[in-house]
Amino acid sequence: MRRDRLQQVLLGILTLLGAYLCFTIVQPFVMPALAAVALAILFHPVHAKLRERGFGPNLAAATGVIAILLLTLIPTIFLTASLARDLKHLYSLLSEKSNADGGWETWITHLLDRPLGTIGIDVDDPTFSLKTMLLGWADSASATLVKVLKGLAGNLAEVLFQTFVALFTLYYLLRDGHGIREHIKELLPLEASTIDRLFFEVQNTVVANMYGVVAVAAVQGGLTGLAFLLLGLPSPMLWGIVAGLCSMIPLIGPPIVWVPAAIYLAASAQYGKAAIMAGLGLGVIGLADNFIRPYVVSGQVSLHPLLIFFALLGGAQSFGIMGIFIGPAALSVTAALFELLTDPAPPVIQPTRESRPA
Repeated sequence: MRRDRLQQVLLGILTLLGAYLCFTIVQPFVMPALAAVALAILFHPVHAKLRERGFGPNLAAATGVIAILLLTLIPTIFLTASLARDLKHLYSLLSEKSNADGGWETWITHLLDRPLGTIGIDVDDPTFSLKTMLLGWADSASATLVKVLKGLAGNLAEVLFQTFVALFTLYYLLRDGHGIREHIKELLPLEASTIDRLFFEVQNTVVANMYGVVAVAAVQGGLTGLAFLLLGLPSPMLWGIVAGLCSMIPLIGPPIVWVPAAIYLAASAQYGKAAIMAGLGLGVIGLADNFIRPYVVSGQVSLHPLLIFFALLGGAQSFGIMGIFIGPAALSVTAALFELLTDPAPPVIQPTRESRPA
């Protein structure tokens, strides 16, 4: 008996050590794996339709991954080309404007006359040279820009690698998702109905969050495009789409569109329009996310909108863009676990065939 107990203790210690080593190995891939899980849940209905149409498991999974790549790359290429064209057109307009006013330095000096005057700089002072001031700013900014570009290059390589890991994981989740789920059921010492309940909570929360992401992107993109249209700025539809897509990225969002627009209006001496753009950006476009996403998610998940609000903010702060899905999903599963502990026979919600997770 004593030998058996020592053997069990040794096996337990070795198992914990092995689990720690495995966690250390897979830790760099946790976020792309979670992204793959979210994509597998979202695209599982499409995968199921492909299987019903006679696609084999390998072909159906590969088709799903390729479809996701095309849905990502094609809009990116289109938007990049459109943005490059619009920026080139804007540069041409500014060049014509500056040449008509005596060159870049004279034109910018005239534009900055009032703003610089408010901080005590007299542009008519013979000792003042805008070129010298701008060159000084450029020297300071160039060093920072070099560091930023180096960081972006490193981050780009990391993003590409993590994207590959996510797509590679997604392929096997789509292909073997049902078997993985059944294997998890066998490993966990819980009733099948309880595991189904937890799977359903995760699946339902991920889908609800995607509804929230799309709703916020549509509203913020639409508001940005409408603001561009009302203020007479070029390409309102294009910039509205860009703002909607950027709204899906935490810590970036629509300000990457409306802040430069407000600066451009102010530089063009359209101070009233610049103030309107800044006010709409801060008071309407920016706050839309705080109301729409919790409302949409709480409509699909049985949690209070305030809890969803904190789960979204905390998740995004802790995990970045994937925190939008991780935060509410963790909260929803925790609430379900609490119900399972307090109620010996909670109602079990069975997912439909179309919405069943991978």
